[in-house]
Amino acid sequence: MSEEVNPSSRRRLTVLTSHLQTSSSSSHSQTAMASEKEAALAADPSDSPTIFDKIINRQIPANIVYEDDKVLAFRDIAPQAPTHILLIPKVKDGLTGISNAEAKHCEILGLLLYTAKLVAKQEGLDDGFRLVINDGPDGFNLCITCTFIYLGDVK
Repeated sequence: MSEEVNPSSRRRLTVLTSHLQTSSSSSHSQTAMASEKEAALAADPSDSPTIFDKIINRQIPANIVYEDDKVLAFRDIAPQAPTHILLIPKVKDGLTGISNAEAKHCEILGLLLYTAKLVAKQEGLDDGFRLVINDGPDGFNLCITCTFIYLGDVK
């Protein structure tokens, strides 16, 4: 059973797919950065389901490393570090990026940070890790959701 894809979604999928292919190399060339920005600009700011929504709903498989009723953490399919995990809130509630955060989001933002600590311990990253939050097209936010990118073993 194939799902009908509207032209806007098809364009976003094409850009995101090309981004994943471009960013899979370890070099961070200007071409890759331009590709990331193009992918971020192609992200649809509507409430239509994102790739993350589909992962949460188990419509797309993911290598999940942590889950509770509010947070999901899973391995990136195109890792930029030996340990590259995405942490996302399971409910957006208008939190599509840090620049859109409101007082009502303080609890989930704190929980995402605490979850990063739990996942670091689970992954054996006792010597530290890097936590990245991309926000908006200029910050290379590829999906309209608040995503914490967790990188471990970066040297």
